[in-house]
Amino acid sequence: MDGTELYRKVVLTVSGNRLVKWLSLRYGKKLAGRFIAGDTLAEALDEIERLNGKGILVTLDHLGEGITSLTEASAYREEYIRLVEGIANRGVQSNVSLKPTQMGLALDPQAAYENIRAVVRAAQKHGNFVRLDMEDSPYTQATIDMTLRLHKEGLTHVGTVIQAYLYRSEEDVRMLTKEGVKLRLVKGAYKEPGTIAYQKKQEIIGNYKNLIKLQLDQGAYTAVATHDNNIIDWVKVFAEQNRIKKDAFEFQMLYGLRMKDQARLAQDGYRIRCYMPYGTMWYPYFTRRIAEKPANLMMVLKNMFK
Repeated sequence: MDGTELYRKVVLTVSGNRLVKWLSLRYGKKLAGRFIAGDTLAEALDEIERLNGKGILVTLDHLGEGITSLTEASAYREEYIRLVEGIANRGVQSNVSLKPTQMGLALDPQAAYENIRAVVRAAQKHGNFVRLDMEDSPYTQATIDMTLRLHKEGLTHVGTVIQAYLYRSEEDVRMLTKEGVKLRLVKGAYKEPGTIAYQKKQEIIGNYKNLIKLQLDQGAYTAVATHDNNIIDWVKVFAEQNRIKKDAFEFQMLYGLRMKDQARLAQDGYRIRCYMPYGTMWYPYFTRRIAEKPANLMMVLKNMFK
């Protein structure tokens, strides 16, 4: 296990400690602000407009996970419908991401499905697209099943996410691509055991490249979500060598990270999409960002004391 892998495991473990969580919620919002577009939809739409002006597309996420009641899930559903309407009314270039547990998946899978279906219907009405974010492994199959079920109902403006660190991911990519489901490919940001997930960095990167190649070779529109320069450069070279046009794939990066590089990719003719969260439930999202690499923690600490 290298230093980065150890750092990630320690942060994800410590972030679950109640005292650490309380201290972070009490004092850490200034740190999290680097990664969050604002508390409100209006603030987020203003920021989307600003990024669109630089040629950067957006996927908008209203923060929230680990809910404890279906009443909360219903409130999130209504917020997402307002979000979809807000994007349409402002005419900004943004699609939508949501977490199935935010819609009640851990409480009542059928209720969650109905909540998500309402959001997808609203998006499809406006020609927009909804991405079901992939959470930790207990929800992997349920999220995939929900995506396929929506497609079978004719709600095809919905896709999901595949995490390269899971052993099962190649099989999932092959199946979902065959079914016409659009995918975002990521390394994976949760703490998963070695029984189901690669633990070594090079194994994860190797599988990640394999999944990207699978998608591009089949002519499937591919969303590559990474900040890793080696992977970005590899995708550029692979696309050029195989005469894959720049509009056949997109890079995705997180809001608050490498914003100048995102603008530079847009200037170079690549499609770049910024994953932009907003809302007040920022703690779980923030800890996953910090866990990805020590440089993220150093960056926000410097930002805090400016």
